[in-house]
Amino acid sequence: MKFMKLGSSPDTFYTIEAVRSVSTEVTSDLIVQVKGSRYLLHKAPLLSKCLHLQKLCAECSISSSSYQQQTIQLPEFPGGEEAFEMCAKFCYGITITLNSLNIVSVRCAAEYLQMTEEAEKGNLVYKLEVFLNTSILRGWKDLIAALKSTTSLPSWSEDLGITSRCIDAIASKVQAPEKRDYVRDNNAKCNGIGSQDHKPLGKSWWTEDITELCPELYWRTMVAIKSGRKLPAKVIGEALQIYGSRHLPSISENAASTVQVHRDLSTELVKDVTSKHRSVLESIVSLLPMEKGSVPCSFMLKLLKAANILGAAAASKMELGRRVGMQLDEVSVSDLLIPSLSDTSETLYDIDIVLNILEEFMLQCQSPPTSPPRTKARFDSRRSRSVKNVNFEFQESRRSSSASHSSKLKVAKLVDGYLQEVAQDTNLPLSNMIALAESIPDFARPEHDDLYNAIDIYLKVYNLQSHPDLNKSERRKLCRVLDFKKLSKESCIHAVQNERLPLRVVVQVLLFEQARSMANGGQATDLPDRIHSLITTHNDDPSRVPFSPMETPTLQADARWSISSLKSLKLRLAALLMKPAKHANQISNNEAQQDDHDLGTSSKLKGLCLVFSGPKWMLGSCL
Repeated sequence: MKFMKLGSSPDTFYTIEAVRSVSTEVTSDLIVQVKGSRYLLHKAPLLSKCLHLQKLCAECSISSSSYQQQTIQLPEFPGGEEAFEMCAKFCYGITITLNSLNIVSVRCAAEYLQMTEEAEKGNLVYKLEVFLNTSILRGWKDLIAALKSTTSLPSWSEDLGITSRCIDAIASKVQAPEKRDYVRDNNAKCNGIGSQDHKPLGKSWWTEDITELCPELYWRTMVAIKSGRKLPAKVIGEALQIYGSRHLPSISENAASTVQVHRDLSTELVKDVTSKHRSVLESIVSLLPMEKGSVPCSFMLKLLKAANILGAAAASKMELGRRVGMQLDEVSVSDLLIPSLSDTSETLYDIDIVLNILEEFMLQCQSPPTSPPRTKARFDSRRSRSVKNVNFEFQESRRSSSASHSSKLKVAKLVDGYLQEVAQDTNLPLSNMIALAESIPDFARPEHDDLYNAIDIYLKVYNLQSHPDLNKSERRKLCRVLDFKKLSKESCIHAVQNERLPLRVVVQVLLFEQARSMANGGQATDLPDRIHSLITTHNDDPSRVPFSPMETPTLQADARWSISSLKSLKLRLAALLMKPAKHANQISNNEAQQDDHDLGTSSKLKGLCLVFSGPKWMLGSCL
């Protein structure tokens, strides 16, 4: 730390009964009251260097006795007693030591007392400015320390230009070419917001030091650094991540723990701390670089969780959601589990935010055209430079389209994993479940096993709760998001024996499984044993207790069909599968007005065959 000494006389200030005096043979003729302290001083050394004290003494009424003490009140003295005493000692020629920790307060105090060149050549203001410009602003640690000290006197520091000069000096040093390539050996480690388990980052040499600044000064410093446009966006993003890890509260991935943190931060005792955290978060959000990939998506999702807890501005949440949507293919399921802290929603996780993020992702991930612009026929005979450029742009377009498609595949897998997690929430509305499932285009899901598992979890959770189960129409509506052709054989086996599914859905699965068997060389009339079990036992009663998917259900006497009915069913099913799609569609149109839940003991065969006929698209796509 650099320092400067002024004066050569020993310190003669002493204290008696809370009064500070100077040991001298001359009687004190000036009493200065600075906040809670009284100083017995002398006019001669002070008034010769302090124009403000000269004015105050001239304004005071003076008695006939020229030796009577005068009292001056300085209630709003910048820097307090310590800064005033430094200025007073300078007037007496007593040695004082200036450094980066006290120069700001002493500079403000000297300005208040008007210790300028107008009063005396080489006065304190001049000496302080020389030390500030030649030493403090040229160093690094001293510069950071001086800038931090301006928070105690913000208005004075701003008026004197100390704050702006410090910020400009920091930005200049950070942007210097010889400094940008330097990386600190003792890299600090960070891993997300407020986390104690850190991972090493290849940080630039300055990122750790400026984390000591308050949110306002940090924001101004980063704005000055960014305005130079000399640093890569990833370096800026790295600095923001480090600052967030230092100043934001730790956010647990457990929703219950996060809600508890929210309640703790809502108490009266920590509202000031919460306000500070909110300021930090909003500052970081406003500083995020525009370049995609400059900040890890997982970090922005942690910011979004913190924004929910701290009650950040809606604009900050929207910006974070937009930025996350641009890089959604980089995150994991746990990153998306954002606790819901809304008073109007009872869900465990904030589904609306995730839906907004998915919508933003789909907007950002629009595929470019996959066909090149057509050129006129007369140019086809020669390969001009322009045509080569068109071909090159077309190839780049195809690569971009491929990358976009790959991203959508990743996000579809992410959404299905997210659905399996949120489906365990007993308060999750059916509309949210369907909206999440339909947020991904059909081509992005080459297989539906994970989606089926999520739906099965959702139905199982509802069955296990004390409140009424979903009715048949709601369960059918949920199952419409499934494409049975994209289910694996294992999932089909599970679905066939899943009593949580509506009967119509189960029969559709059977139909597709039968078509798959035919495609693999099997016979349409050879029904598996599990179909016999289903036909004899499945009555689509939602009140029945679900059974294990790999167990054969116990046959019930009142649900068994006659041998003739079973044979008739097998023949009808075989006929449907062997007929052209056009004839199947005709059957569908003639019998679509009936409902499968009205099946009676005498008409079960007719109703079940009606379901097998299915919608037009079903049989047409299978045969």
